[in-house]
Amino acid sequence: MAVRLDHGEDTLAEVHEINVTPFIDVMLVLLIIFMVAAPLATVDILVNLPSSTAQPQPRPEKPLYLTLKPDLSLTLGEEPVVREGLRGALERATNGDKDMRIFVRADKVVPYGELMEVMNLLRGAGYLKIALVGMEKVATP
Repeated sequence: MAVRLDHGEDTLAEVHEINVTPFIDVMLVLLIIFMVAAPLATVDILVNLPSSTAQPQPRPEKPLYLTLKPDLSLTLGEEPVVREGLRGALERATNGDKDMRIFVRADKVVPYGELMEVMNLLRGAGYLKIALVGMEKVATP
């Protein structure tokens, strides 16, 4: 003997609404991931940049060095130069050739902002080909 309870039709009615709950859940998870990852994308580490393990590039026969000393004075080649006279000294040393590469050397203790100021002076004088010079790092076994 079997008992059957009648609850109406056996088919389910179609729902014509979009269920946005899973979409909201996914968006909240992505928001949390980005909130956690965003602070990790900023650089907050003290670095010491003077040495490099890159292969040395061939130098021209007579490179033109601009040196930024620890006392923040400038030297173009072997001659001391004041910052206001850098443009004229560069014009004389390069014979007006703005495509000549300028090799910039800065002492290890020079603040990064001072180096950027010198590079801005070079850019303002029209010299856009600038190479930073560093010491080659000796590989230790």
